[in-house]
Amino acid sequence: MKISFDLDEVLFVSPDYMETEPELRFPLNRMFPERLRKGTVYLINELQKRGFEVWVYTSSFRTDVYIRSLFRRYGIHFDDIVNGYRHKAEVQGNRADMLPQKMPTFYRISLHIDDEDAIIENGKRYGFRVLRICEPDEHWTDKVLEEAERIRKIEEGN
Repeated sequence: MKISFDLDEVLFVSPDYMETEPELRFPLNRMFPERLRKGTVYLINELQKRGFEVWVYTSSFRTDVYIRSLFRRYGIHFDDIVNGYRHKAEVQGNRADMLPQKMPTFYRISLHIDDEDAIIENGKRYGFRVLRICEPDEHWTDKVLEEAERIRKIEEGN
């Protein structure tokens, strides 16, 4: 089962209003200024340990290389990454009608984690599952793990 995460305001947060993972050391903190929400390293590793594929699905135009390089510094390896460029090429393509900025079902993603109301609404409209994570919440990792396991049971027919 595949789970995807948005980056901005989900995995990348401001230390001004949320707890974060330790900052990378100089000079890496200059190359990678984003700060990871506290619990990200544990959560991604735990999901993969439980047999989930973990993806990034972001509408940002950060490159695959940049995203992989940043997370590698924290010991995280994503199974795949969909950024704004890839979504535009593979999902939107040459379609005249504009599709939402994220379509997890196109990639057979079972659960997407996001902070935006528009993505939640698109999930209802286009039939994909979204868990909203945005506010500071010390139990956010538990919520993601519980929802992932709940959806796995549904998909396995248990």
